[in-house]
This record gives sequence, structure tokens and C-alpha cells, in this order.
Amino acid sequence: MAGAQDEKTAATKAPALPTYWGSEPVLAALLSLLAVVFFLAVTGLSRLYHAQQESLGQRWFSRGVDDLNAQRYDRALAEFRAALRYSRDDYSYQLNLAQALIGIKRPAEAHAYLINLWERQPENGLVNLALARIAAQQGETEQALRYYHNAIYSTWPNDQETSRREARVELIEFLLRLNAKTQAQAELIALAANTGEDAAQQARIGDLFMRALDFEHALAAYRVSLRANQRNAAALAGAGAAAFEIGDYPMAYHYLQEAVSANPKDSGSADRLQTTELVLQMDPFQRQISAAQRNRLVVRAFATAGERLKSCGVGGAAASSQGNLSDGWTKMKPRISERELQRDPDLAEAAMDVVFNIERQSTAICGAATGPDLALLLIAKQHEGN
Repeated sequence: MAGAQDEKTAATKAPALPTYWGSEPVLAALLSLLAVVFFLAVTGLSRLYHAQQESLGQRWFSRGVDDLNAQRYDRALAEFRAALRYSRDDYSYQLNLAQALIGIKRPAEAHAYLINLWERQPENGLVNLALARIAAQQGETEQALRYYHNAIYSTWPNDQETSRREARVELIEFLLRLNAKTQAQAELIALAANTGEDAAQQARIGDLFMRALDFEHALAAYRVSLRANQRNAAALAGAGAAAFEIGDYPMAYHYLQEAVSANPKDSGSADRLQTTELVLQMDPFQRQISAAQRNRLVVRAFATAGERLKSCGVGGAAASSQGNLSDGWTKMKPRISERELQRDPDLAEAAMDVVFNIERQSTAICGAATGPDLALLLIAKQHEGN
């Protein structure tokens, strides 16, 4: 009895645990706190992991961009694929990968990426331009034109106006390769209207107008360029060539003379200048010359045409188709003198008709004329219909 009593007394004296540690609300709070701690730890680790993944992807992407710019397309392709392993849906990574595929001539694979990107952002200028290039390479003209126009009016990440201008220039180059000169001219007019007074850009537009055979607009573009830099040899040569093509020989002489002075090695301008001088010297229809000078020029032109006949040997069916030019020249020759021309003013025009016909026919049979014969052909062209 005494032992039992002692145990009971000891139990009564033992310290009891605080009752609040064992209560259900406290336990729930502790568990919740632990859950929050674990959640924050996992979230932090996840963020750290994703940051590392993003950093690795960006590192591969930067390398790829460097190689893409250096046209090392195989290396760029591998680097962009590596970047995409860390961020599969990244728009820029996929776009640059497509550009690398274009660089190594794998347009079908590039097209698959680009169409997906286009569906996500149909107004993206870079994507539209890349799709235009693929369509152009594959001969899909209508598709290429559509994507080029989309690119011109799309949004661009940097320097939007310059990017749109370059896209239009690329479209113009494409049209010129197709020999679609009328469409190229229309695009060039729009390009010129949105370029302003920039000398280099206007000279470039002048070059493109020349290739499109729109010489009047070419001349206008070169003259805008020359307002900013009057000694630009290339723009002077372009202006001279454009004026030459439209038959404005006084203006051509001015610009070609300046072009040769600015660049003595410009043989093309030197040749045009020589021909221009001959045209201005040999044209008997110039308003500012006297009747006597006109008659001298007609005599000279008639003799030049006779020499062309002899050297070319036009005869037979070709000659008879032009009213037997050789016989006509021979019959008229005794009358072609300054005295006879003074006595009969109408004779000069008849003589020049024979001259022009001989030069045209000789060129058709014997090939391109040069020197005084070329000058007479250009004079004939200038006075057609007068």
C-alpha cells in the first residue's frame, strides 16, 4: 500500500506538458508554417533553375547571333538549337533559327518555323521579309510580293522607317530581276517620296530608276542628291547618263563634264561626253545656229552617211526595203553643197531624211554605230516626228 501511495504521489508531482502544444489549432498552424517554408524554398530553387536555364539559353543565342551576322550559318544553326532547348517557345530564338536555315539553303524547314511565327505575329516585319525571301527563291512570285508588301507596312523592332525602306528596296530589286519594270517604277516613286533629301539614298534611288529605265525620275533623284554634295562623282555621272538617255544633251554635257573632272578614270562618262559633244556639234536643226552653219552641217552629215554606206555595204533586199538608199544617196550627192542648199532650203530636210535612213538601216545590218554615226542616230531620234 505504501508503494502504490508513493507512485501516485510521484505521478501527481511530475510536471505536465503545456496543453496548448498538443491542441489541434496549434499543430495545424505549425504544419502550415512548415508548408510555407517548403513552398518558398521550392519556389526559390525553381526560380534559380529557370534563371540558370534562361542564362544558358541567352548565352547560346548570343553566340548564334554573332555567327549569323558573320554568315557562319552551320554554327549559328547549332547554337540556336541549343538555345531552344532551354526555351522552346522563345520567338526570337525561333526566328533566328529560321534565318540560319535560310542561310544554309534549307528553305522548307525555315518556312515551317516562319509560318508558325507569322500566325503568332502576322504584323512582324522580320518574319514577313524572311517569308518573302523564301518565296522569291522558290519562284512563288505572288506570294513573294504579298509578303514583301506586308513587310513594308509591318512593325519593326528598331528604326522602323529604315527597315521599311530597305524592305521596299529589296522588293524593287526582286521586281527588276523579274524584268517587271513598270511595277518597279511605281515602287521607286513611293520610295523617293519617303526618303527626303538624304544625298546617298537619293543617289541610290537614281541608280535604281536607271535600271528600271525611268530616266526622268532618275535625273530628278540625282539632282536632289547633288544639292547636298555638288562634287559627288557617281551622282554627277548618273545625272549625265540620265540626261543623255532622255536626249537633253546640253544638260548631259554639263553633268558629264563635271563627272569626268571629278573622276578622270570614269571611261563611261568620258565616252558619253564625247558623243554628246558630237551631237551638239553636228545637229543642223539647232535653233541658235545660222543658215550658213546649218548648210555646212548638212553637207558634213551627208558625207558621213555616205562613208557609213561604203563601210557597211548595205545592199540587196535590205537596201531596197528602205527605198534603195545607196541609189538615193548617189543621185542626191551632186546637189548637196552649201550653195545648192542655200538656193533650195527644202533640200536640207530631204538630205537629212536620207542620212537618217542610212544610219538606221546600217545599224540594223552592220551593228551598233560609233562616233559621228552614233551622233547622227541620236539626232535622228531626237527629231523624230518633228
